[in-house]
Amino acid sequence: MSDAQKVADRPAVEPPGANSVDRFFKISARGSTFAREIRGGFATFFTMAYILVLNPIILGSAKDKYGHTLDGAELVTATALVAAVMTIIMGVGGNLPLALAAGLGLNAVVAFQIAPLMSWSDAMGLVVLEGLLICVLVVTGLREAVMHAIPQPLKQAISVGIGLFIAFIGFVDAGFVTRIPDIANTTVPVQLGAGGALSGWPILVFCAGVLLTVALLARKVKGAILISILTMTVVAIVINSVADIKSWGLTTPKVPDDIVAAPEFGLIGDFSLFGSFGETTVITVVLLIFTLLLSDFFDTMGTVVGITAEAGLLDEEGKVPNLGRVLLIDGAAAVAGGASSSSSATSYIESAAGVGEGARTGLSNLITGGLFAVALFLTPLLTIVPMQAAAPALVAVGFLMMTQVKNIDWDKYEIAIPAFLTIAVMPFTYSITNGIGAGFLAFVLIKTVLGKAKEIHWLLWATSALFLVYFAINPIQQLFGVK
Repeated sequence: MSDAQKVADRPAVEPPGANSVDRFFKISARGSTFAREIRGGFATFFTMAYILVLNPIILGSAKDKYGHTLDGAELVTATALVAAVMTIIMGVGGNLPLALAAGLGLNAVVAFQIAPLMSWSDAMGLVVLEGLLICVLVVTGLREAVMHAIPQPLKQAISVGIGLFIAFIGFVDAGFVTRIPDIANTTVPVQLGAGGALSGWPILVFCAGVLLTVALLARKVKGAILISILTMTVVAIVINSVADIKSWGLTTPKVPDDIVAAPEFGLIGDFSLFGSFGETTVITVVLLIFTLLLSDFFDTMGTVVGITAEAGLLDEEGKVPNLGRVLLIDGAAAVAGGASSSSSATSYIESAAGVGEGARTGLSNLITGGLFAVALFLTPLLTIVPMQAAAPALVAVGFLMMTQVKNIDWDKYEIAIPAFLTIAVMPFTYSITNGIGAGFLAFVLIKTVLGKAKEIHWLLWATSALFLVYFAINPIQQLFGVK
């Protein structure tokens, strides 16, 4: 939407609200209507509803340190509940068309980086701690200090690296890419399909899903990811009913006996706030919390500013209305996500779909949140989606996150090299933490050897020191005789 169009959407004189709802949400004052807000609420829901499928699959496919997995039906309930409650709270408290749900990328950190080091309840306790820290940063005003400490190119590189990591997870979980067993005595770590070639109906579903998703994205179809997931799930159900398929993996696509079922709240409140400190080293816990905080905090800042600017709601100084409350609610969403075992919840850039349909106020959030509440009772439908139908969405999200790579100055080595290491190390080591650490250390080193150490914020020095200990923890333990 052009600036001229945004300005045109605003009335020259703010009209009095037609009723109390209009006045509370400033619907007329922002040049919107009830119809636009309702339409925008639906658009946002259908654009981001894929998280009800993807979040349970990502979290449900991982095992914690003790080999335990989370129940898929309970994950659907937790994901829908947090999205419903926090989206409505953002609408009422922040009065912005900004929906919240479990964050992609953040759930990957929890599932594949944190859970293998501890129990699920301990991992979710870390998410709660991260959310509380965000709230503290907002209340104390330290968010600006943290935001300015990390160079913008490194923030962008982190998003790009997470995007590649998510896409890689999608390829692996769908079976498009598989690990070559060590017994093969080859230097190639992964291969195409199960034996160097693609075979079987499930892989065909995945490949068709990727093609459908990218075609819909290229056509800028609203709800492209959700449409692809639903379409390929139907295709998978049909194929499963007529073909003899040995295994689809974790989820077999078949029509459930019941479409509607009572929500399963078994995961709500199942977290241990400080249990993680007894499972691994303190330095590891601190770095894991920092990884969550960094991803959550800066993704939120970018999303909030982007959505508000697109809606034409920034003030004359370019500031977001009610920013303090908006960031506080977002931090509370992270706490709620951890407390419900659905991973950290955060603001969604998909809210732009609602803005594109005319949403300008928090009223649209009531519609979006209400639809997530309805989804609480549709668990049987949401747990029949096979990974082969959902994984194309991971590839698509990876692409969308990858687009930020164009903003990095690749001709400036002091930026380009740390950015490259951040991006490359994440998927290659299957670790988001390792990628961030590699980038930070390279940035500090290169700046120092170029005589620009004074340009490095003290917070970045402190964080890099933590990462240095993190990477050298094994020899350090040996040095001090710690087993």
